[in-house]
Amino acid sequence: MGIDPGLANTGFGVVQAAGSKTSAVDGGVIEAPTGQALERRLELIHASVGELLDWHEPEALALEDLYFGKNVRSAMAVGQARGVVMLAAAQRGIPCFDYTPQAVKMSVCGSGAAAKEQVKEMVAALLGLPTVPPSEHAADALAVAICHASQSPEMIRISRSSPKRSSEAVR
Repeated sequence: MGIDPGLANTGFGVVQAAGSKTSAVDGGVIEAPTGQALERRLELIHASVGELLDWHEPEALALEDLYFGKNVRSAMAVGQARGVVMLAAAQRGIPCFDYTPQAVKMSVCGSGAAAKEQVKEMVAALLGLPTVPPSEHAADALAVAICHASQSPEMIRISRSSPKRSSEAVR
C-alpha cells in the first residue's frame, strides 16, 4: 500500500505485484475537512488508514518522504499526517518504508524531475488503468506503491522489522 500523506488530502493506493506484473487493487483520497480542529483531522486520517489496512492487509506500507520546501508550516502538517499513518501501520505490525518524491518519480517515469501529469499518465500505463487517476493524491500514492513493489524482494526482506504476514488474496 502506498500513501501520499497530507493534512487535507491523504492519497492511498493499493497494488498487487505478481512477478513482473503490477495491478491496481484500490486507490483514492481521505479528505479531512479544513474547518475541523487539527486533532479531529488527524483522528480521521488515522481511523481511515486503519480501516484500509484492516481491509487490504498489506505486507508493507510505503510513504512518500517529507519534502521540506519553503513552507515549513505545510511541512509540519504533512509530518503530523505521516505520523498518524505510521502509527496505524505500527499498531498492526505492518512495516513502513519511505521514498523521496524524486525516487518515486524515477521509479515510475524514469526521471526524478517528472511533472505531476507525467506521473499520472505513467501510473495509468503501468497499472493498465483505462484512464489516468482523477486525483493527483491518489496517483501519487499509487506511484509510491509501484515504487515499493519494484524494489528488490531481498532488500525489502532485509529491512523489514516485523515477521512476514500472510499474502492472502486481496478482497
